[in-house]
Amino acid sequence: MRRLTFGMNLSLDGYIAAPGDDLGWSVPSDELFQWWSDRVGATGLALYGRKLSETMSSHWPIADQRPGATPAEIEFARRWRDMPKVVFSSTTSTVGWNTRLVTGDAVTEITRLKGEDGGPIDIGGATLAGVAMRAGLIDEYVLVTAPVLVGSGTPFFTALDNWVNLTLMETRTFPDGVILTRYETRR
Repeated sequence: MRRLTFGMNLSLDGYIAAPGDDLGWSVPSDELFQWWSDRVGATGLALYGRKLSETMSSHWPIADQRPGATPAEIEFARRWRDMPKVVFSSTTSTVGWNTRLVTGDAVTEITRLKGEDGGPIDIGGATLAGVAMRAGLIDEYVLVTAPVLVGSGTPFFTALDNWVNLTLMETRTFPDGVILTRYETRR
């Protein structure tokens, strides 16, 4: 069975985006950017909700062709384009860049994908991850916490019907006081 991980940058008060979908507070250091790039390189399949897919697709497909693109940005753009992706949306009709669209039930499709052979699966986007959390499908949580309070916005964690017990697997400190914590779901 493939492992499903939900990981994103978040503020200390638990938000992945400030009001207005503002991500300006989450600019990663070079070291953290490389960590995320390596993670994308090792991901067998990425699952995105519509909003995250639109955010990523608006930048990364041609980021390596922009004037002044750094070697790390060029590498990330290539890895992102090459990584197989599935977008879950009932309002989007087209996707690109090695992406397949799913308009049906997310829990059914994620369960099916987890049962296939292949590398690890990452899930991103608060709404889609929330659906997977409530269904008990997430095996690992990766929180990359920035030392900033944004007050409100899009929360990393959704309201749950039941507790989810976790086991700490790793902690790591990055420049600028950013802390990575990895937790495994106890089943």
